[in-house]
Amino acid sequence: MTFGEKLRDVAAERGRLCVGIDPHASLLQAWGLGDDIEGLAEFSRRCVAAFADTAALVKPQVAFYERFGSRGFAVLEETIAELREAGCLVVADAKRGDIGSTMAGYAQAWLGEGSPLLSDAVTVSPFLGVGALAPVLELAEETGRGVFLLAATSNPEAVELQSHIDATGRTLSQRIVDEVAAYNAPHRAAGRAGNLGVVVGATLTSPPDLSALNGPVLMPGVGAQGAGREDISRIAAGVEELAFPNISRDILKAGPAVADLRISLAAAAAEFPGFPR
Repeated sequence: MTFGEKLRDVAAERGRLCVGIDPHASLLQAWGLGDDIEGLAEFSRRCVAAFADTAALVKPQVAFYERFGSRGFAVLEETIAELREAGCLVVADAKRGDIGSTMAGYAQAWLGEGSPLLSDAVTVSPFLGVGALAPVLELAEETGRGVFLLAATSNPEAVELQSHIDATGRTLSQRIVDEVAAYNAPHRAAGRAGNLGVVVGATLTSPPDLSALNGPVLMPGVGAQGAGREDISRIAAGVEELAFPNISRDILKAGPAVADLRISLAAAAAEFPGFPR
């Protein structure tokens, strides 16, 4: 089964929502936790208790674990494993991007069987070229795991670069989407969604055309950043069943009580129901 099909199945039960686990210093403080490894571990445990059996897709932000070094990675490993064991899909928000053997190393770290960091999907940066990501794209195809390529992020620093028109007359964002669609094309011919997806900001006014993608779309910017259900419908028109809004701050601010986090998640997920299979 492809990652796209796995997402469709879990979304039919839990809704089309990706919730982030972002244990940044100010949020740890707001939860009454220390900005230390003990606080990180407790924050993660509460998120697992709240999201593991309720969310379709959970996205731990790797940077907030990495800042604690090897002990932080140990907490991340445990968090990923417990989330996956409970049946939700996990996308590691690592945003890796390199070439050759280095990219192959990243691929094995996040998608390789037996890796302590094994996730269902990983985010990557294609700005060394989509082709340079071949090791992780190929491993995803071999294993039925997912890769989300940054295509059209909504941060102001990226918009000018992503909107650049290349020699083919397309924006860089559209070119990335089209190259991902080419990888997914054999799955389209077989009538299933592909393993590869893209990240497209939900606040964008001029997003790329996603109609040929045939893969999942991760859409940050919903909630605290201003986007809503109508923006998801506008940007993902025709491919909404594979569009997964990412909400982090608006859900996490309901903590630290697990029960309150679960209520917040359920309310947000109800806005984005899955499609019957």
